[in-house]
Amino acid sequence: MENKPNVAADPGEMAKSLSQIAERSQHLLNEYLERQREGKIAPMSDEELYGKPEYWTIPTDAGDCEDYLLLKKHYLEGLGFPSDALLITVVLDEKLQGHAVLTIATDKGDFVLDNRRNDVLRWSDTGYSFLKRQSAEDPRQWVSLTKKDSVAGQVVSAGAKTK
Repeated sequence: MENKPNVAADPGEMAKSLSQIAERSQHLLNEYLERQREGKIAPMSDEELYGKPEYWTIPTDAGDCEDYLLLKKHYLEGLGFPSDALLITVVLDEKLQGHAVLTIATDKGDFVLDNRRNDVLRWSDTGYSFLKRQSAEDPRQWVSLTKKDSVAGQVVSAGAKTK
């Protein structure tokens, strides 16, 4: 039997504040981030690793952004984080290149874990344009983060000012 922290039967009842997350597992998250900084999981494209443009898996020694986020998600779920608060998110980076990050949805806002950065940031502090993310209700569904009533192709941008 796995030794997991007590988690409410209904994940919606479990408090999702960043302070509680930090209290329960900040040292473990820091340990993970330190491993990543030390280069124990080398960045490498799916094409280089598997000869395919896309292949999502939990990495053991190398992977791309999707693989990093799957490892983070798996790791945090093992600590007792509710899976509906750990959402795979597709963004455009500062160079307008596609990228995937893990968003932690909390009652204090949404925070991003990104293999390109050592810090956990509020989504609005990343500089990324957010395209879509997993639905918290059904992880097989994707929720658009683009502005529905705006010009086609416009997206929600972190740090963007609205008029």
